[in-house]
Amino acid sequence: MHTAYIALGSNLGDKEANLRQALKLLTEQGITIKRVSKFFVTEPYGVIDQPSFLNGACCIETALPPLNLLETLLAVENKMGRVRLRHWGERNIDLDLLLYENVIMDTEKLRLPHPDMQNRDFVLLPLEEIAPELEHPVLHKTIAKLKDELVQGR
Repeated sequence: MHTAYIALGSNLGDKEANLRQALKLLTEQGITIKRVSKFFVTEPYGVIDQPSFLNGACCIETALPPLNLLETLLAVENKMGRVRLRHWGERNIDLDLLLYENVIMDTEKLRLPHPDMQNRDFVLLPLEEIAPELEHPVLHKTIAKLKDELVQGR
């Protein structure tokens, strides 16, 4: 089994129900949810003329390799009716693969670790809650350190 970390987000409809439904659908795909952060209300990133988000993170165990896990995340989004109207736009569900063990990869379909996670408080806040000592495999800093640097940099 492999350990991975997924970011959860929603800013349309019943946000908390959307996040919980996504977690349920992941388990139905054979993914084991090991830990889930509390959910944080955050402001939109990139495109700011949209509702606030509810964000979380989870630690999972899976037998799937990274690309198959990504396909599973996208399938759950599709099953939940996600519509991509604009880049970084509003969405009922967003599932991002942040880290997959210490895998570093850069393909057309998937970049690991997630290329911008260290700049996003809506990723680092919930991730720090469940994995503060987890080390970013490229930056070689813990999630707690990355979150502190992001907060101090404001």
